[in-house]
Amino acid sequence: MTGPGDLQWDSQGLIPALAQEAETGELLMLAWMDRQALTRTLETGLAHYWSRSRRALWQKGETSGHRQHVEAIYADCDRDALLLLVHQEGVACHTGSRTCFFNTVRDGSQGAQPSQGPGILDLVERVIQSRRAEPPPGSYVASLFQKGEAQICLKIGEEAQEVIRAATKGEGDARLVEEVADLWFHTMVLLGGRGISLRRVFEELGRRHAEKSRGPGGSAP
Repeated sequence: MTGPGDLQWDSQGLIPALAQEAETGELLMLAWMDRQALTRTLETGLAHYWSRSRRALWQKGETSGHRQHVEAIYADCDRDALLLLVHQEGVACHTGSRTCFFNTVRDGSQGAQPSQGPGILDLVERVIQSRRAEPPPGSYVASLFQKGEAQICLKIGEEAQEVIRAATKGEGDARLVEEVADLWFHTMVLLGGRGISLRRVFEELGRRHAEKSRGPGGSAP
């Protein structure tokens, strides 16, 4: 157990704090904390930081609504940096990006673009939610919502058949990946239509994994 008094604060009484999405592992932002910010975070469960430019305490998302709900805080081995596991509402970056880490650093040579991680599910979920709330003209997702849940379920059935066909008819791995992506997408539309967050699916998977890990004796193997 580590308390604020055990941390290695710098000469200005600050410590770097990295926020990470608890569900996906996505790195969101780097900020600074002083003792007051850490205390307020522990007391409220909402991330608070210290602004070095304004020299003021601030709560993440206080004005934008993009709050960070803190699940856990860890100090590194030297106790001079913090890792916050958070559930991010909306986006983390002031630019409107989900994460502040979106600039690729290269030596000038042409490099491959970074692949999308699990965080893309959150991005797709937010797009689906926005289409449901404010359906724009010509939106495919909005048209599915307009047709109703029965049509969405029918589309899921079609996509499931496409997955099976791609897997059993020798259509290749690339085609199988495309069809699985279509299936996942339409199941997310179904959940979105009912207002069910992907977080509930993650929680259910976590619950099942925990049950399997405990073993027959009720404790982890």
